[in-house]
This record gives sequence, structure tokens and C-alpha cells, in this order.
Amino acid sequence: MSNQKIPYKIYLEEQEMPKQWYNLRADMKEKPEPLLNPATLQPVTLEELSGIFCKELAMQELNDTDAYIDIPEEIRKFYRMYRPSPLVRAYCLEEKLKTPAKIYYKFEGNNTSGSHKLNSAIAQAYYAKKQGLKGVTTETGAGQWGTALSMACSYFDLDCQVYMVKVSYEQKPFRREVMRTYGASVTPSPSETTKVGREILKEHPGTTGSLGCAISEAVEKAVTSEGYRYVLGSVLNQVLLHQSVIGLETKTALEKYDIVPDIIIGCAGGGSNLGGLISPFMGEKIKGKRDYRIIAVEPASCPSLTRGKYAYDFCDTGRVCPLSKMYTLGSGFIPSANHAGGLRYHGMSSTLSKLYHDGLMEARSVEQTAVFEAATQFARIEGILPAPESSHAIRVAIDEALKCKETGEEKTIVFGLTGTGYFDMMAYEKFNNGEMSDYIPTDDDLKPGFASLPKVD
Repeated sequence: MSNQKIPYKIYLEEQEMPKQWYNLRADMKEKPEPLLNPATLQPVTLEELSGIFCKELAMQELNDTDAYIDIPEEIRKFYRMYRPSPLVRAYCLEEKLKTPAKIYYKFEGNNTSGSHKLNSAIAQAYYAKKQGLKGVTTETGAGQWGTALSMACSYFDLDCQVYMVKVSYEQKPFRREVMRTYGASVTPSPSETTKVGREILKEHPGTTGSLGCAISEAVEKAVTSEGYRYVLGSVLNQVLLHQSVIGLETKTALEKYDIVPDIIIGCAGGGSNLGGLISPFMGEKIKGKRDYRIIAVEPASCPSLTRGKYAYDFCDTGRVCPLSKMYTLGSGFIPSANHAGGLRYHGMSSTLSKLYHDGLMEARSVEQTAVFEAATQFARIEGILPAPESSHAIRVAIDEALKCKETGEEKTIVFGLTGTGYFDMMAYEKFNNGEMSDYIPTDDDLKPGFASLPKVD
């Protein structure tokens, strides 16, 4: 071996950045139910999925046997620009709260996209390029995923067409412009550019949209455009696989200092961040090695885990995608225009839904104003302006730390800080002006969505 000194940063990358993704489903004793073809109600085949997704991504989606999958070197090369991401001890927050708890956060906002979404975006763009495609279509809620994908497609010279949830398109113009700067085309959803978009607008005139609407439009655009495939930033098994780098790095960093977390907390919309953060810890819990307490935090305005039904449902509002067994509010449920656009999805990852259904993790819903109270508190104390989505996890982390203050327990809390909120200043403005309100759907509000659930035996 050469005596040439290795730069310290590169050394850390090689030591701490994973060489393989971790596929939690391979270690689950009870597997999630399979995706179903909506026409036949039979499990979808690789051939059927390959008409929507890149073939290798379709293979990852259906793989529930291989615990570890090699990360291609081209992807690891890109990861080196911002990974490993920092695991930070929140000393200032602990002191301010006067809690005996130790609080750590895994910060995924140290890249231009401002969030964890880049971990999967670069992987999906790589496989699209490898397959020789012209480009990809996608949806985005708050805009983090669309921003990340536009960056990844620019890196691989792919066309990127983004359908952005209308309320976020209007609330977050700067996020939209970052996507366009990286070469993506951005369309507010639902739109008049697709058949399904026109149908949604006819049925729900003036709607602010949802991730389910945007997914439908992006899928239609992909399957009707030669040389294109659809990519998704959350919910899917393949996305949780790519995001496992978050949890793997977190676990490596904690083990270096002999730290064992008691509580692991993540925000939950479709499941990408939460699934990525908890994957190696949940793997140990399933095997009986450790008994971590894992908490999924979702908005009270879109409570798929805490108030949804565990049933087969369409992944999109237009009902063109496969059926997934998940906790869902119904594909027809249109959530209120809250400011956590990335969490405005009617369902939850089938993997996380199964774990929750089997009692392996908890779920909690929190109201919007309480979330922004935690966000501003964290920003003032720790110096990072968090994304509204991330702030759901911050809210519950603070709550748990305050419980430790009451009981005197010295628990170790780890939460996922999924990204920054510098493109979310309209939301912060509403909060600072006292104009932000809370919306919690009534049981009657949820009935239409549940009534739309498909009948699957």
C-alpha cells in the first residue's frame, strides 16, 4: 500500500459511509402484503412493474430476501459530496430544557436539495441512465424530492418532469425555481396537462391538490411518453432501501462511542425518512437483540397511521397505480393545505404499516401550531431552521425529553432532522404573524375516503 497520506475526510467516508443498502424486509418475520395489479387483484409481476419503473428498481421493489444490496460505485461517488451526514448532540437544547435526556439528531440537510431525498434521487436517476432512458417523471409535495431529483437528473443528463402539489407550488416558489435552475420542468398538480388531472379538477374544482393527485399525473405522463419511467420519493420499498444509509450511518456513529438509543423518532408522511432512519435498529428489534422504542410522527391533519384503516388501497388519487396494503385514509382523501407538504399523503409505506400493525413501533399525530412552536424553539437554540416536516419529529423529541425531566430518567433520544426550512418562510411568516391555524379532520371528514377503498378479499 502507498505511504501517501489519505485525506481525513475521505478516510471518514470510507469508514462510515455504507457500501451496501440494508433491506429490512428480508429480516421481517411477517412480510408486508404484496402489491396487487388493480385489474386482476393478483400480485404484480416484475414485467408489470417494469412498465412503470426502471427494471432494476422494480427488482428492488419486489426483493424481500436479500438483506444487503451493493451500492454501485457511481452512486457512492456522488454520496461522497455530502455523506456521511452529521450526527449531532443537541447540547444546547438539552441545557435549555433542563432535561437529563441525551438528545441526538441525524442532520440530512447538508446538501443543496436541503433534505434526505437526494439519497434515493441519485440512485433512481442512476438506474434510469443505466437503462438508457431519456428522462423520468415524478411528483413532489413540499418540493424537497423534486429538488433532489432535478439535481440527480442534471448530474446524469436526464430530462426531469415534476408535478408539484398545487398548494406547495404556490407556497414555495423558490423551491420551484431551484428545480427549474437544475433543468426540470415543474407543473402544478392537478393540472390540465393529463387526462387524470382534468378528471380530478372536474370532480374537485379549486382543489389544492395532494401527493396522490400528483402521483397519478406523473405516472400517466411516464407510461404515455416513450423513453420515460416514473420515479417516486417515498412510500416504495426501493426508496426505503436507498434511505437506509441514514440509519446505517447513525448506528455506526453511535456504536463508535458506545451509545445505545432508547427512543428513535422520525416524521412520517409516506415513510422514506422514518424507514431509512429506523431500518438497522428495527432489524435488531425484530431479531430480539435490542428493544428500541420507535415513534412515527405525523400531522393531525393527515393522520394515516393514527386514524387510518389497514387495508388495500390505491397509492394514487387517480387509481392507476398498484394496490398496496397499508394504513390509509383512502386514495380520495384530500388533506387540508397545511404547511408540511411532504407529509400530505393519504397512506403509508406498506413496510412501515406492517411494522406498526404488528406493534413494533408507535405512532403519534401532532397539530401544526405545536409543530412550529417546536421548530422556532429548535432554530433559536440549535441554530438550524428546520423544515416543517422535520419539525414533527422535533416536537415529539422535545416532549419526550420533558417527560424525562419529570421522571428523572436519563434516556437517549435520536431523531431525524430530515432537512432545512429556508424555502418554507411563508409558513414561518404565517406562524410568526399568528395567522396559522390547526385543522383536524372529523370522523365525517374521513368517511368519504374510507368509502372509496377498493373491495379486496
